[in-house]
Amino acid sequence: MDPELEAFIPLFPRADLIDPAADRKSLAELAAAVPKPDATGMEIEDRTVPADPDVPVRIYRPDQAQGGAIVWLHGGGFVMGDLDTEHPWATRVAELSGSVVISVGYRLAPEHRFPAAFDDAYAVLTWAAEHAAELGIDPARIAVGGHSAGGGLAAAVALRARDEQGPSIRFQLLNQPGLDDRQETWSARNFTDTPWFNRDKATAAWRHYLGSQPATPYAAPARAADLSGLPPAYIATAELCPNRDEDITYALRLMQAGVSVELHQWPGTFHGSQAILSADVSQRQIAELGATLRRALAE
Repeated sequence: MDPELEAFIPLFPRADLIDPAADRKSLAELAAAVPKPDATGMEIEDRTVPADPDVPVRIYRPDQAQGGAIVWLHGGGFVMGDLDTEHPWATRVAELSGSVVISVGYRLAPEHRFPAAFDDAYAVLTWAAEHAAELGIDPARIAVGGHSAGGGLAAAVALRARDEQGPSIRFQLLNQPGLDDRQETWSARNFTDTPWFNRDKATAAWRHYLGSQPATPYAAPARAADLSGLPPAYIATAELCPNRDEDITYALRLMQAGVSVELHQWPGTFHGSQAILSADVSQRQIAELGATLRRALAE
């Protein structure tokens, strides 16, 4: 493990997703303790997207916005996270990419199981495309993306948009996405004691999200038989993460289906370790996310 990251492991909360309310509180406290990014010159607006039910969003518009936008979905195992906990990351993505970021406050499990979060995410994508002129964005330059569970939701939204001839998606920005409920890969089976996220926590997340219903490709995109016709993708994995191998396999399958993919496996990192902002590898990870999105959404 990267020594800069290893020093911070004792400070990470031991959320196990057994008590969602307690874990949400811990994540909120952790997010509140993170230094706030400088949002000088950035317009930040809270909106509500009409849906059933309505979906809260927070829109980040950089000073030098270039017309591209991303529908951004937070992590948290489908159980934790909201617009406030994601605020530091949404701000950084907007600043580094020059893109409008539409951060989605989707419904959480287990109170709201699949397809609640998925439907919320797709409703926001549809709304963004239909209201592009009002939002000051180019409807041909809208991406989807997210971290962890949010990355899995973004991949699922891309599948649905393809299948239903829905809004045009320019790009997928998938950071350590949760894609496969089956947990049959080497990393999913063997990473039982990795920091922040491990096999037991992944099992709990999928149980909360799915309940007793069987997974479909819109819940677990790795189950999709056909990955052709999907938008180009950037997929980042952490070396010490249960999701690592399912993400690499998904990237290879996308490539074999004719989809352009950039795959970056970050050595010495663990799931979510980019939150340790003082580490050199974290700074490089965050900078790459912004630069990749900037290139993908360029005119």
